Amino acid sequence: MISESMYRLFRELTRAWAIAKKDFRLYYLTPGVIMFGILFPVFLFISFAVGRELPSMELIPGLMAITIFFSASSTGPMAVPSERKSKTYDRLITAPISPFSILLGETLGGFVFGGIIASVPLVIGIVWYGIEIANPLALILGIGLTSFCFSAMGIMFAAMPTENPGDVMMVLNFVRLPLLFVSGIFIPIKAMGSYSFVTVLSPLTYPVDILRYAIGGGNYYGLAWDAAGLLIYTCLFFTCGFLLHERTRKRA
Repeated sequence: MISESMYRLFRELTRAWAIAKKDFRLYYLTPGVIMFGILFPVFLFISFAVGRELPSMELIPGLMAITIFFSASSTGPMAVPSERKSKTYDRLITAPISPFSILLGETLGGFVFGGIIASVPLVIGIVWYGIEIANPLALILGIGLTSFCFSAMGIMFAAMPTENPGDVMMVLNFVRLPLLFVSGIFIPIKAMGSYSFVTVLSPLTYPVDILRYAIGGGNYYGLAWDAAGLLIYTCLFFTCGFLLHERTRKRA
């Protein structure tokens, strides 16, 4: 019984990984993902950081959090509507693979992509600014949880019944942009005063906090709280995404 369950789990995970690899080859280096997932957040961050003389302990973790946030959450909104348009998504649904595994595969692709993109500002920080990683395990945990969390967030928004990726990106940016200013990236949480409670509601707060801790800049909430916040939002995004995709599929 146990071996049969393990075999089914391995089979579903293998199929999910195959979907992730397919998406990575087809969609993740397209102009839309590069623009909205990499260039846009980098230039946005630079426009706010230049001239403020931020210490590298705050600069690099903030840049890492933003790039993961935008890159991981941009993959699903680009891949899923494109697959609806090409009818690839319909073929996946009719294939002998569970809807859960399909969404897991779509999420895994964004998870890998976000992790890879996160290495760019990290390398810049080490080589250019000479930062040192104070806690490697916290760094790995932070990048991994953040990438999966925001990839699931993108998949949730990709449930919109549209074949145009731009429609999803437009709605997604209405959510992503306000989160940048209430997550302790540009304005320290301590400086928010009575409005600091808003940061608890932002899923972007916890990546910034945990990455600053990993690089030795100190954190506000604590490692356990940051990890718990990311796990809660990951479960919330993935569950809502699964239910919304099922609802959209049944209406089609």
